[in-house]
Amino acid sequence: MSAPRLDDEARDRLAALTDEVRADPSRVAVLFPAVARRVARGPADPADPDGLLTPRLEDSARVALLRACAPDAEEVAALYRHGDADEKRAVLRALADLTLDPADAALPLVTDALRSNDPRLIAAALGPYAARHLDAPAWRQGVLKCLFTEVPLDAVARLADRADAELVRMAAAYRDERLAAGRPVPPDVERVLALPLPPRPHD
Repeated sequence: MSAPRLDDEARDRLAALTDEVRADPSRVAVLFPAVARRVARGPADPADPDGLLTPRLEDSARVALLRACAPDAEEVAALYRHGDADEKRAVLRALADLTLDPADAALPLVTDALRSNDPRLIAAALGPYAARHLDAPAWRQGVLKCLFTEVPLDAVARLADRADAELVRMAAAYRDERLAAGRPVPPDVERVLALPLPPRPHD
């Protein structure tokens, strides 16, 4: 079965909205929340209904809207702050496609999402933007948060590139705690433990 995509009518509606925000970027505050109703909603992958790994149709449409109006960091933060969970997820997914000044200006949005217990936000927060800008301690904690909340590690951008010995140590400690308590260990813990690590400088 092929993945659902925007049909011709939905693409036309999205094109009209992107034209509108190009002409008047301030309109994004009104149109961004309305995208799911006016363009489309639903999973792009039926096996991923919550959009943990694959942007939902409304996510992709909202990202297109943000790319069209090129908001600054303050506007992006306002859309996140005032949005519901679905809108926050779309903002997080869009960060890697936006030119912000400074480039790490949206990190507070990522850290806010990682403090939540919403798997949708955690997964979206650990995309390419976080892989580029989140510092090592916060990034490791984000990966551990995925393990705690059973967010698939496939959601974490550049996992193998950024993994280090400290992440492996933290995952091993988490595994040992679970085993000592007689609790099951999430399968992705073993994936972390098996990650190839770069050689240490003195090796």
